[in-house]
Amino acid sequence: MDDLNENAEQGFVIDEVNSVIKESIENVVGSSQYESVKIDMWMNSIIEQCIENLTKLDKPYKYVATAVIMQKTGAGLQTSSSCYWDSTTDGSCTVRWENKTMYCIVSVFGLKI
Repeated sequence: MDDLNENAEQGFVIDEVNSVIKESIENVVGSSQYESVKIDMWMNSIIEQCIENLTKLDKPYKYVATAVIMQKTGAGLQTSSSCYWDSTTDGSCTVRWENKTMYCIVSVFGLKI
């Protein structure tokens, strides 16, 4: 039973990662209006905050994060990803966030060390 509890504490918990991503997006973008000159800064800040807050969880993982910010214009966007990993220990989480003027999609991949 102790091994099960240890795995839960040290595992990739999607709800936990989801919260970290949403908090990072809200902290950086919040209710801002889309401005193309700020996109690079926003994406870098979101990714940096995600990685920083995930490492504070002190879990034995390497993290990879990606971000996309797109202006709401009615255009379509599709994304896809695939990983070859150990599905019992590794995981991923993607959050789609939006406000009145933009979409933000952030994906985090956690690979157990």
